[in-house]
Amino acid sequence: RGKDGKHKVRMPKLRVVRENKDKRKSIGDVERNIFKFKKSSEEKSKKMEKEEKFFRETFMYQKEIRVLATATAGCSVPSRRRADLPVTAGEQLEVIDAVQGHAVICRNAQGRYGYVLVEHLNFR
Repeated sequence: RGKDGKHKVRMPKLRVVRENKDKRKSIGDVERNIFKFKKSSEEKSKKMEKEEKFFRETFMYQKEIRVLATATAGCSVPSRRRADLPVTAGEQLEVIDAVQGHAVICRNAQGRYGYVLVEHLNFR
């Protein structure tokens, strides 16, 4: 046997409890999932309303919010101030208004508003 036999430690095998793969969801579970979906969409709409309210206060924007065009971000640009919108390359943006000469007000998929330079956008 030698020295290897003395130092060898045996580890006990742990038994894993297996659940039935054929276990079906009850009707109550399915209904609960539907309510979770509605709740998350409600939370999302509340967040969008909050962002719109913040946008109107910050930019003093009184007009109706209409999408003028859709653009894709050409490169990633971090925001330097709160009024700027941070953009990632390939992100879809909705152009709301062209207030300044070289910048436009855009909205991203999360509902956040801000200025983006026209140089960073690719229009279709």
